[in-house]
Amino acid sequence: MSDRQPTDTTTPAAHTPSEAAAGSPAASNAEVLATPGLSRRHFAALGGATALGALLPRSIVDRAAAAAGDRSGREAHPAVADAPEPLPAFRYPMESQTGRVYAVGSAKESTVKQMPVAEGLAGVSMRLQPGAIRELHWHALAAEWAFVVTGHCQTTTFDPEGRSEINNFGPGDVWYFPRGFAHSIQGSGPGECHFVLIFDNGHFSEYGTFSLTDWTSLTPTHVLAQNFGVAESVFAKVPKGELYIGPGRVPSADAVARPDGAAHDAPVTHKYRLLAQAPRESPGGTIRIVSSVEFPISGGMTGAYLTIAPGGLRTMHWHPNADEWQYYVTGQARLTVFGSSGRVRTEDVSAGDATYIPRGYGHHIENVGSEQCRIIAGFNSGFYQEIGLAAWMHNIPPALMTDNLGIPEETARRMEQPAVPIAARA
Repeated sequence: MSDRQPTDTTTPAAHTPSEAAAGSPAASNAEVLATPGLSRRHFAALGGATALGALLPRSIVDRAAAAAGDRSGREAHPAVADAPEPLPAFRYPMESQTGRVYAVGSAKESTVKQMPVAEGLAGVSMRLQPGAIRELHWHALAAEWAFVVTGHCQTTTFDPEGRSEINNFGPGDVWYFPRGFAHSIQGSGPGECHFVLIFDNGHFSEYGTFSLTDWTSLTPTHVLAQNFGVAESVFAKVPKGELYIGPGRVPSADAVARPDGAAHDAPVTHKYRLLAQAPRESPGGTIRIVSSVEFPISGGMTGAYLTIAPGGLRTMHWHPNADEWQYYVTGQARLTVFGSSGRVRTEDVSAGDATYIPRGYGHHIENVGSEQCRIIAGFNSGFYQEIGLAAWMHNIPPALMTDNLGIPEETARRMEQPAVPIAARA
């Protein structure tokens, strides 16, 4: 990873309306008094334009400031002392942590505890050896979306309607378990299985899930016997605490869930083959997106898989309806986040890092390394939305772009090439 330190550029906020109005000439008071519902007596009682500055429409304040001698036109508002707080860190080196390590597997997580800005999403990097079981459990606080990076595994799931499904997964496959659905994950070999889990609640912790052995170890054996309708002696070897990840036999690829031999009676599948999807090609890389449109059961989350070529740029954009949590599989990148009010933060990111972009925050990603950058992304909405800056600029009058950005109108008129999600090296 580069030694380049995170940069945080914060431009202090513009003058408040009250400050602008305080410096206005008396002539601007007539316009203030023209404000609907404001009498001269009320105006005087409130201290005139100075006291009312914070209540005035921006347009009136700007014109009042201009009347006081501000003829700069295109210049930004000058700085004030009450600048907004800088953007917080949005990168967490997840794979550099120890996490939970077991004889047959491991888990490392990134939640709001490790990355305080990540209120809306959390993530886990988990590895299972052949036969290793991420034990039977459920999540009370969040739905679970997963992407298999390497290896193979098998999942079981059971829903509130009493329907079950067993699925086998390989690299590039995705699963989704709605909040509260019972499930398990087991490495099926050969070799280790590595997958990334994303949860639609930043306060969720994989370490605090509702595990089967955690519950049974706290329950008297006579209650277990009565609950399952078997002899109390059956539970003599129940683990005395939470198993979490433990050894097991490699599951059969054709395993069935029910005594009647039915392997799948759920109405919609919990599996989607994301890498089998045709990618959205761009000059600088590819994007694959799976939302509830392509994967109906994934009603609360959308996932994406991006590749960015060396020198490529995931172009400037934002997501109106969702927060974004990212896991960098390979490569080195530079992620920049724009947070309004003159705030921007840039951090170097490398393989194994997790990052987070709040809903509506502008951002872009530069591949600054020599190899392809591969990124897994999760969003806490079942519908994918994106607004690209270049696409927006291609859909406004050139004169407006010139007046707003100060670029020559002739140049604005020539900017007709189609906007792309990932641009190639310049």
